[in-house]
Amino acid sequence: MEYGPATYIARLTRSRYCLAMKQTSEWPGEWLRGVLGFAVLRMLVDGPTYGYAIAARLEEAGFGAIKGGTLYPLLGRLEAAGAVAVEWRAGQGGPGRKYYSLTEEGRRSLEEQTGRWRRFAGVVDGVLGGPDAAGRPDAGHSAAALPTAAPPAAGHPAPGRPAQPHPVTAEREDS
Repeated sequence: MEYGPATYIARLTRSRYCLAMKQTSEWPGEWLRGVLGFAVLRMLVDGPTYGYAIAARLEEAGFGAIKGGTLYPLLGRLEAAGAVAVEWRAGQGGPGRKYYSLTEEGRRSLEEQTGRWRRFAGVVDGVLGGPDAAGRPDAGHSAAALPTAAPPAAGHPAPGRPAQPHPVTAEREDS
């Protein structure tokens, strides 16, 4: 079975070893694994660039430091999926560099993944009461401010449920 680049990118970004972040990163690795593939594609929209520059731009954007052991295998998988093209260019006063550019297939994949991410982020914002929770009275509130149901105290029924004896104290009362 052959997969298109969008499917391939979605699968490779879920890879357990896809992302190695510094422990000081603000974002959990699970979140970053979900978006790193199309974030890398987004870095290529402005034109061809090399891996170190991609990592630097991602760090500037707030992703944290992306290690080469994460980035270069990902770029290789994106190339294999047809989402990026690779070209070696002579270096200025140094070794040559591998430049990566976005292909038409990569551009389509980026648009698709970006749309899906935005829809998903809207769902998450709605659940958490974020600013995109249209018409909700708690929209814009932080998760900490959302009301939570406290568990009922021992021996007290939850609202709408009949009182039931506590199993330990009921045994004592029967003896």
